Order: sequence, then C-alpha cells, then structure tokens
Amino acid sequence: MSLVNKKAPSFILPDQDGKKYSLKDFAGSWLLLYFYPKDNTPGCTIEAKQFRDNMKQLSKLGVMVVGVSADTVESHKKFCEKQELNFPLLADTDKKVLEKFGVLGEKSMFGKKYIGIKRESFLIDPNGKIVKHYENVNPKNHVDEVLQDVKELA
Repeated sequence: MSLVNKKAPSFILPDQDGKKYSLKDFAGSWLLLYFYPKDNTPGCTIEAKQFRDNMKQLSKLGVMVVGVSADTVESHKKFCEKQELNFPLLADTDKKVLEKFGVLGEKSMFGKKYIGIKRESFLIDPNGKIVKHYENVNPKNHVDEVLQDVKELA
C-alpha cells in the first residue's frame, strides 16, 4: 500500500539524547524521514555521513533529516558521536513506526531469510503529506536524489 499523497503516519520516538520527537515537531518544514537497518554498519554509515556532509545544502532548502532504526537510544548516541552526525536518529525499538511506514520486510543474508528493516525514505512536505517514497535506496547517492527532488517540488 502506497503512502504517497497521504498524511504521514504520526509517531513519538526518542532520539540519541532521549529527547522525544513527533511528526508535529517538523510541521512547516520539509522532512526526510529515512529508515535504515542498523547503526555502525557499512551502508548505514555511508548514508548517515552523506546526510551529515550535505546538511548545509539540505538546510538551505528547508529540509530536516531524521533517521529511524530499531537500535536503542544508547546505540544511536554512540553512532552519532563516532560519525559526528548533525541530525537526530530516532529509536523505534518496538518497531511500531517501522510497521506504520511499511519498511519491515523479508530480507536475505547468506541464504537465510529474515524480517528486517528495508533501507527506504519518505519525503514529507511542510503540511505533513508524503510526496515521495524512495525504495531500495543507494546510500552513496540518496542525498543527491533528495536535493534534486526538493528543488523540483519546493
């Protein structure tokens, strides 16, 4: 079921410092809500560093970036400190928000199938509507896609 052109599902989750965020906190701004499998893994680190390194450009366009995974607040804190991240990472340890956005799904590693977090993102407009769903995200060029789309949509 596509969430594009629908109001983004609401959430309240803690970030790496324990501060709680809800969708309402981002009203009036563009929001890139990106879901990723696990802190401190190669692809997730590349993606996070791409957002970190392009935060000035994103901010100029009025885009806020928020990452979400099932890792703990403590894990997020270590990841943020190690990679010097300049945006919040939200801890969805009970996976309720992951389910709402439909990013839990079957994955495969070394021939074993399991349910995991798919690397997907949602671009949410200042009114809280999802305008773009990025599936099968490539961590190396995702930030470029987002910058291009916001320039076209804003």
